[in-house]
Amino acid sequence: MGKKIKVAIVGVGNCASALIQGIYYYQRNQGQGVSGLMFEDVGGYKPWDIEVVAAWDIDARKVGKDVSEAIFSPPNCTTIFEPNVPKTGVKVRMGKVLDGFAEHMKNYPPDRTFVLADEKEDELEDVVKVLKDTGAEILINYLPVGSEEAARFYATACLKAGVSFINGMPTFIVSDPEWAKKFESEGIPVVGDDIKSQVGATIVHRTLVQLFLDRGVKIDRTYQLNFGGNTDFLNMLERSRLKTKKVSKTQAVESLLPYDIGDQNIHIGPSDWVPWLKDRKIAYIRLEGRIFGDVPISLELKLDVEDSPNSAGSMIDAIRCCKLARDRGIGGPLYSISAYTMKHPPIQYPDWQAKRMVEEFIRGERER
Repeated sequence: MGKKIKVAIVGVGNCASALIQGIYYYQRNQGQGVSGLMFEDVGGYKPWDIEVVAAWDIDARKVGKDVSEAIFSPPNCTTIFEPNVPKTGVKVRMGKVLDGFAEHMKNYPPDRTFVLADEKEDELEDVVKVLKDTGAEILINYLPVGSEEAARFYATACLKAGVSFINGMPTFIVSDPEWAKKFESEGIPVVGDDIKSQVGATIVHRTLVQLFLDRGVKIDRTYQLNFGGNTDFLNMLERSRLKTKKVSKTQAVESLLPYDIGDQNIHIGPSDWVPWLKDRKIAYIRLEGRIFGDVPISLELKLDVEDSPNSAGSMIDAIRCCKLARDRGIGGPLYSISAYTMKHPPIQYPDWQAKRMVEEFIRGERER
């Protein structure tokens, strides 16, 4: 197509770093059979058709820097798989703090935590103006877990600017009927909520649950314990910020069960921060159930993965499907790509069905 997909990013952290590195990595390696993409082509759009035109953060080491520098600034610690990210000419602006900064983050070494910038914050009208002036079509929300007010602030800016909102964190906006109606009435396509990684704990857990169900196993109990070393896990040490995250992750698995196993028998959620792991995430998953004759069975699995590239593998498709919807004049929540790439979509579908729906959407056989 030759057309660029102009995106704005809120939160220039590890996830943004992996996504932006990926744009240039796949551009440099195009035609070489490079792995790691669920869809190389989405309606004519390739990964390198994505262009960052605006960005916001609140960290002193990122605000005022070119996006190409900010993605490698502390406390970012994800793998550098594409060091040659060219200057973008886009400077990171000072975002609205609101509840985007947890107080306990002040108590850790600067290279591990956020350092709040002493700059004038962009107000709502400033964000709207930047979105309009840059021609941004999509805003990606990468704010920290628990940033409920801040997430809604940027969603409101998108409504005022006619910009699509892709919600990568677990504040329920796209899956909230009132918010969904606002975007639909404005004819703006949106994707959310809470990014479901390419091969992360949620998709693996869902796959195992589906396997048990498909093979006639009665599931009695299950847990998923996650820990890692990035700022996401440090931020989530404040348990009060975890309410929607736990709901999002639990419902992603629970929605597949055709029966209630009881709240005491399912535990899913972040558990701890281990600094030396950096952007590595480790998940322990266990399922207990009964096979033929009510004989017990249990399965345990350990997943060890670099967290942010795992997230970017899904976001790269969410962006391109959102752009397709804009091209086609579709407004409101995009059910197919949300179910495929998000933990808490407006409608949950089994993953095999969500994949088929996305393929149909890309071919133009499904509206959204």
